[in-house]
Amino acid sequence: MTYPANSPAPVDPERLEKLAEVAVKIGLRLQKGQDLVMTAPVNALPLARLITKHAYLAGAGLVTTFYSDEDATLSRYRYGPDESFDRATDWLYEGMAKAYANNAARLAIAGDNPMLLSGEDPAKVARANKANSMAYKPALEKISNFDINWNIVSYPNPSWARQVFPDDPAEIAVGKLADAIFAASRVDQDDPISAWEAHNANLRKRSSWLNEERFAALHFKGPGTDLTLGLADGHEWHGGASTAKNGITCNPNIPTEEVFTTPHALRAEGFVSSTKPLSHQGTLIDDIQVRFEGGRIVEAKASKGEAVLQKVLDTDEGARRLGEVALVPHSSPISASGILFYNTLFDENASCHIALGQCYSKCFLDGAKLTEEQIKSQGGNSSLIHIDWMIGSDKVDIDGIKPDGTRVRVMRGGEWV
Repeated sequence: MTYPANSPAPVDPERLEKLAEVAVKIGLRLQKGQDLVMTAPVNALPLARLITKHAYLAGAGLVTTFYSDEDATLSRYRYGPDESFDRATDWLYEGMAKAYANNAARLAIAGDNPMLLSGEDPAKVARANKANSMAYKPALEKISNFDINWNIVSYPNPSWARQVFPDDPAEIAVGKLADAIFAASRVDQDDPISAWEAHNANLRKRSSWLNEERFAALHFKGPGTDLTLGLADGHEWHGGASTAKNGITCNPNIPTEEVFTTPHALRAEGFVSSTKPLSHQGTLIDDIQVRFEGGRIVEAKASKGEAVLQKVLDTDEGARRLGEVALVPHSSPISASGILFYNTLFDENASCHIALGQCYSKCFLDGAKLTEEQIKSQGGNSSLIHIDWMIGSDKVDIDGIKPDGTRVRVMRGGEWV
């Protein structure tokens, strides 16, 4: 067996090729003549090259890739001037926003070491994150508002693999992580394209049922959790493939096991506990417990990473309110793997979850036609952040509550009823 050039450890080249093809044909459904803006860690070069190849085979106009490097990132924190942590490359994000306004597609390859910044000054990390979020907002809005087709896939970066499989030698860890990524992304099958079409059909069935029920709220009940979560007025459930405002139907997240919608920013009441750790900007935040009043988090604690959690909640007014609720069965393939990925793209698809911060405008009926003020008036939240954390398990039950108070069983023991 041979491996892609510059690959730091054995990664099955046939499955890596399939992942690149799935990213372009299912994730993006890239159109002939459409430009593509891609970001990737330098270690993901083999996958970035294959995606570029398949993008041009699909008729892409221009493919432009921006690479990040962990060593360069650490150099900034260790040697950069203090004032630099209040700045970000706004000129770059302005250019990205312009590209998206001209209908360029967006693809991100994830795979950075999730604990990269764990040893750095948390105040600097928080300042840099805030500056970056503010600078990135013009580009992020094109993505969060689903103006364009976009997608995220992952590559088994060695530093990430060592976090997931700390007891294994580097090459074994990378191989295990690669296998887990390929399985979750459905590229370990003979015909991944057909497998994704079938999976999307199943997720559509789930979201269609939820949309027909028109619940006013969801009630989560389990150990450390008794949360009534009001849903936004005119909310709409989505799952799997969705159609962007540019008319292209794409799968933004690979993998995905969720159906999701927008909660009402003012209507969360009760308390909820996390069921899996949250890896955020180099810090592991574990045993999160929060209490909501009037949709706002009024109490929050964690057994690990509480100081970072508090800084996240203080990002802006919307950071203490919710922008997403997602339902995922406990028996999902990612949950069944038993692996903690330290990567939200994967870990959120192992469990039901909620997200602090920015909502998705597409999760409203006729969301493409609504203004920001209309979305706000219907309960949509606005924030610089969007951070998912997991609240589901095989011990959590969920009921849907109709406008008249009628309750319908949605999940029992973490499984669809």
